[in-house]
Amino acid sequence: MRVVQPLLGLQEIDSRIREFEQELKDIPARIAQEKKRLEGVLGQLANAQADFRTAQTRVDDLVADVKVRRDKIQKLKQEQSGLKSNNEYKMFNLQINALESEIEKLEAQQLIAMDNTIPVKRRVADAEERLSAEQAVIDDYVKEMEDRQAAVEAALKAAEQERAAFLPNVSEAMLRQYSLLLKKRWPVVVSLRRDGDRFICNGCHLVQPPSVGQMAMHDEDVVHCEMCGRILYTTESPAKK
Repeated sequence: MRVVQPLLGLQEIDSRIREFEQELKDIPARIAQEKKRLEGVLGQLANAQADFRTAQTRVDDLVADVKVRRDKIQKLKQEQSGLKSNNEYKMFNLQINALESEIEKLEAQQLIAMDNTIPVKRRVADAEERLSAEQAVIDDYVKEMEDRQAAVEAALKAAEQERAAFLPNVSEAMLRQYSLLLKKRWPVVVSLRRDGDRFICNGCHLVQPPSVGQMAMHDEDVVHCEMCGRILYTTESPAKK
């Protein structure tokens, strides 16, 4: 068994722990990114609703204008019934006729305004339908991510327990070196790659002095990369003389 075998076992567990921790960090961002898709649909709905309010306000204003004139006509007719002068009666008639003519024009405009609300109302309905469909997809995705989060949290807890149980297999000296490197290097333990007479660190990919390759092959103690400080190992054995 290689000197660094316990560290390789610990590193394998730590690799899984890092992956679980990274996934737990990524899940909220993935959910937020998915929800961001709703912004466009919500914007379309808001614009359609605003246009519908404008169109409906136009209809309501015309209805109000017609009512004002009908009220005036009713008042004029009430006053007209008490008139004694023929001329005054005719003048009231002229006012009533003018108001009725205005009402006719306003009602024609009202019909056009009501027709104009139809396509806008359809846009609102379409946007609401798209929003509902998108929301259903996002709700399913969020549920899937929440289930995944629970599974990853359970796996992380199990891996952390596995790590705690594995630590007695690692000597204090090795664990100290490994823990110091873990704060700034990953992976901590890497193999040496043979390239002719040269040995290359698979962490920083720099050539090592011949002595480093020889020490790693003899496998008597922990060997570090001269450049990045990672712990090195090789499966090669020194040549027999």
